[in-house]
Amino acid sequence: MKYRHLFFDLDHTLWDFEANARVTMLDLYHALELKSRGIDDFELFYKNYLQHNEKLWERYRNGFIKQKDLRFKRMWLSLIDFKIADEKLAQEMNVLFLDSLPSRTILFPYTREILTYLKNKNYFLHLITNGFESVQQGKLKHSGLETFFTEVITSEASNSLKPNKEIFDYALKKTGATLQESIMLGDNIEVDIEGAMNFGMDQVFINHLRIETTIKPTYTVFSLKELEQIF
Repeated sequence: MKYRHLFFDLDHTLWDFEANARVTMLDLYHALELKSRGIDDFELFYKNYLQHNEKLWERYRNGFIKQKDLRFKRMWLSLIDFKIADEKLAQEMNVLFLDSLPSRTILFPYTREILTYLKNKNYFLHLITNGFESVQQGKLKHSGLETFFTEVITSEASNSLKPNKEIFDYALKKTGATLQESIMLGDNIEVDIEGAMNFGMDQVFINHLRIETTIKPTYTVFSLKELEQIF
């Protein structure tokens, strides 16, 4: 067995962030009566939110903004798109969203099955996630995934973020794994794949969205079931 320690990403890899965030946002849309505030197109509102969220995460990863700015601004900017400059509403949405999101349980197809399969083959499973500690722990607990992972390495605990080398270094120290027996599995080319590559760790690109890329990961799969062909 070449690999013994499998380091998974969580959001967009196992836990379906888009689907879970959409259900959460739709609840907020109705609860806060956003239609009556002038947001008559929920799909457009949600699409804008995802775009703002992605851009702000990139700024957060690069150290330009703080965690609290990311959380508030993704709501604020989504409201501004509909000419609603209401700071109090943005703050309320932020709090309610973070309260509700971790309890969502939509996973990518075959998530539990593949984790069970890998666990039964005696692989050590871990997570390396840029998500926030309490939020990520909530997601794992509610979706019944926490029992699969030996260590959960978050950006908060490690004081670093993927793709930085420090978080991978911290992960090896925390798990007692060697670089040669470790592999990173994730959906994001820049964050998961290039991050692991630059650290010297093998990678599996879990390409749910079938993205075209010039980067050459160690392995590429298009579904979680295909991991059975590698491990």
